[in-house]
Amino acid sequence: MTDDEMVLNRWRLVLGKFAKTQIDYTQDSNEIHYMDMEEALEYIYGREYGDMEESGGGSGRSSLTVPEWISKIKKLFPKETVEIMEHHALDRYGMNELITDPEVLGELEPDRELLKTILSFKNLMSGEVLDMAKKIVAKVAAQISEELETEVKKSCIGKIDRTRRSNVKSMRNFDIKRTVKANLKNYDMANKRLVIKDLYFNSNTVKYNDWNIIICVDESGSMLDSVIHSAIMAGIFAKMPMLRTRLVIFDTEIVDLSDYVEDAVTTLMSIQLGGGTYIYKALKYAQTLINDPHKTMVVLITDLYEGGGYSNMYATARDIVESGAKLITLTALDHEATPVYDKKAAAVMADIGANVGAMTPLQLADYVGRIIQGA
Repeated sequence: MTDDEMVLNRWRLVLGKFAKTQIDYTQDSNEIHYMDMEEALEYIYGREYGDMEESGGGSGRSSLTVPEWISKIKKLFPKETVEIMEHHALDRYGMNELITDPEVLGELEPDRELLKTILSFKNLMSGEVLDMAKKIVAKVAAQISEELETEVKKSCIGKIDRTRRSNVKSMRNFDIKRTVKANLKNYDMANKRLVIKDLYFNSNTVKYNDWNIIICVDESGSMLDSVIHSAIMAGIFAKMPMLRTRLVIFDTEIVDLSDYVEDAVTTLMSIQLGGGTYIYKALKYAQTLINDPHKTMVVLITDLYEGGGYSNMYATARDIVESGAKLITLTALDHEATPVYDKKAAAVMADIGANVGAMTPLQLADYVGRIIQGA
């Protein structure tokens, strides 16, 4: 795109739908991006034009919901711009239903997007609305945990031992080859079918090693999806007998939520979102929790944009790795695992010896499982 085209597109964005017959977006790969930005801006600033008809260049109301709108602006605009838009939405345009009316909040679908909306606005909630918000947080967190817990436990608790028979009748442990072989004698020649009389299942090899896992989560606004999944994963890990789990959230300060790690509502409602980021302080605090380095995993979840000096972060990371502990640096922990992060810092952390990358929750569980089982 040329500079002139970029300027033209920005003017088109400023003028909004009222310019649609005078200025079109240039036909390039960024067109959809600009259209998304226009939709997000129109959702609130279109209210300036009241109920003007579309025939007059009007501002037909966007089909976005409040949670969808918040999710969209966080992806499309810088943090400072998002804060201004949220402030305008609440104070200028009276979009305060989420923080004043429990009935409106109660009518919304409890899902991940609503959870993110509540966490973004929770500091403005009180009374009955806050109580309703906590119930929604509990419900959505339970839904996500239920989706993940079975698979996470499979990854961490043990490998399948195919040499031993098990009385636990689980589809995951079903030994189809042995079952077919053992029942060949029951083959019905007349009807040409195999009659199954005996089912065989493999046994799980469970290793109860005492591992320590310390999860340190950057609570800046851009990490919201990762913070949610980190809190839920910490709760799942805490239920496993082979893991001693600590959960720490940080910005420029440290909050140790280990005592509440199995309480998703308390952990999620403790998130502040925004502010500076001192990663080195989180790593320094994690060091104080390490008693047996060779049985410890430090999982650092951050975009690696350090506000407290990169040299401090690198030095502390090196100390953790050299102690014998495993340092896992995740630039994203969510279902999409599509991070925005400091690539130079990630490369340095990898050179130090950290395992650096973005993971889905199940990929993290598989990784932790391999470490526990010595694979």
